[in-house]
Amino acid sequence: MSRKIILCRCEDVTLHDVEKAVAAGYSDLEEVKRYTGFGTGPCQGKECLREIALAIAKAAGLLPVDIAPFTSRPPLVPTELKVLAGRPGRAGRAAR
Repeated sequence: MSRKIILCRCEDVTLHDVEKAVAAGYSDLEEVKRYTGFGTGPCQGKECLREIALAIAKAAGLLPVDIAPFTSRPPLVPTELKVLAGRPGRAGRAAR
């Protein structure tokens, strides 16, 4: 059985990765995000944020309430749902 504890499934960030980041001097959520890559996958941290914050707090000897949230960065140009659904856009239709 593996002893690897995965906290962020999207980016395969483990408890060891978070502890290593804190040991390297990164105790801020944003810094750990940049160091490990957690929160940059498809769920954008919705699945792992709580567990990562708790792991940082424990490793850094902080209270969980002292961990500030990371900066959410939406895409520059949002993807239209019709693209994800496979439907052609207006550019694909003939002019009337």
